[in-house]
Amino acid sequence: MATSMVCLVALCLLSPLLLAGAVVGNPGYGGLFPQFYDHSCPKAKEIVHSIVAQAVARETRMAASLVRLHFHDCFVKGCDASVLLDNSSSIVSEKGSNPNLNSLRGFEVVDQIKVALETACPGTVSCADILALAARDSTVLVGGPYWDVPLGRRDSLGASIQGSNNDIPAPNNTLPTIITKFNRLGLNVVDVVALSGGHTIGLSRCTSFRQRLYNQSGNGLADSTLDVSYAAQLRQGCPRSGSDNNLFPLDVVSSTKFDNFYFKNILAGRGLLSSDEVLLTKSAETAALVKAYANDVHLFFQHFAQSMVNMGNIMPLTGSQGEIRKDCRRLNNDH
Repeated sequence: MATSMVCLVALCLLSPLLLAGAVVGNPGYGGLFPQFYDHSCPKAKEIVHSIVAQAVARETRMAASLVRLHFHDCFVKGCDASVLLDNSSSIVSEKGSNPNLNSLRGFEVVDQIKVALETACPGTVSCADILALAARDSTVLVGGPYWDVPLGRRDSLGASIQGSNNDIPAPNNTLPTIITKFNRLGLNVVDVVALSGGHTIGLSRCTSFRQRLYNQSGNGLADSTLDVSYAAQLRQGCPRSGSDNNLFPLDVVSSTKFDNFYFKNILAGRGLLSSDEVLLTKSAETAALVKAYANDVHLFFQHFAQSMVNMGNIMPLTGSQGEIRKDCRRLNNDH
């Protein structure tokens, strides 16, 4: 009974937020629609799925990497594949930004998908749409929800390393900063918590959470919201200095399965990043969502799927804007 009460309370708090979320992802999706390639490249979705499935079979972690690639694309200038551009005479690549350097991965999988699509339907399917489809397929392949991906995005003619450094939510950002970064792009608090649930899969580097283990608020003490035995376990592989790139599961219980243990872990003081933990400790509104998702995996899946559509709808280039890149790493006129 107690559990269902928590859920009811959380859902009562949620209803106005959900309505707001529904507006962002309403039918039409800013000119995008799931059937966009049905005539111009009927096998597009099948080709993407097949290559993503092979990549995830080779390495489960790739599912999380491809979801993150879409996220880091959409938060900078919208979902326009700007994140995929390499350095060139006209481009300073987003790959060199603080959130992305030595961290963002999956580019070779995108290249492989692009080559297959260019063979099947030259100059038709955008790199931005490849990222959106690969994120959905990755989620499903590791046990998460399915959603129809609105399509028709085009690819950017530039990149923004400044945007990449400033606009992507960081592990040590305060909760108000994280919410502001989402709000600026038309996303709300439900999107913040639901999309944070993407941390149910994947790994994070020691450098992203070290301060929680040794000096959370400048007083030389560990983060008091972190479970003591979990913190001790983390310190073994994440010393005060060095070992920056040592990897740890974001979901300590089931890091290769898309489920709701991420939220259960947060309730037990076993969220890895500060940005995970603050969802519980710094706002009643986000805490209610954490508890609701921990109690109801179906609710989490439903909200995650809708929030991924909302995120995928951030400022897409459509119609004659941008271009359809032949190679996702460079502009067509750079060939």
